[in-house]
Amino acid sequence: MVDTVSIASQRAVLAFPQTYMNESGHAVKLLVKRYDVEDPARIVVVQDELDLPHARVRVKAGGGLAGHNGLRSIVNHLKTDEFLRVRIGIGKPPGGKEHGADHVLKRPSKALKTELEIAVQEAADAVEAILADGVQRAMNRFNSSPAL
Repeated sequence: MVDTVSIASQRAVLAFPQTYMNESGHAVKLLVKRYDVEDPARIVVVQDELDLPHARVRVKAGGGLAGHNGLRSIVNHLKTDEFLRVRIGIGKPPGGKEHGADHVLKRPSKALKTELEIAVQEAADAVEAILADGVQRAMNRFNSSPAL
């Protein structure tokens, strides 16, 4: 699913890949080619993050994969990790990262779901802040906010 919108007086292409998460790099590469994106810093990936507490939102420029197979796919297809990320914390699973897949796929409780819905709205605000004010200001704003 793809839509073109205006955010902070800039054209933005919003996409929700219809691939499996582990193959999301294929969809990103096609979008980059279709919209002739040359600078990877103009790509913002919204992702879940095991290494962040539940529902915490953080902005990051470039960086490692933290074992995230969707990010691995994107890096493999783009040949760079210099894209921007808006990370939504889902917390570490009980028993450690080796149970990460089960944790990610498990339906959250009603309370956790409500917190995640708020975090998704905050993530959308973070994307808007990146476009309006730049990544550094967005990081200052979102990375210093307390956890829910």
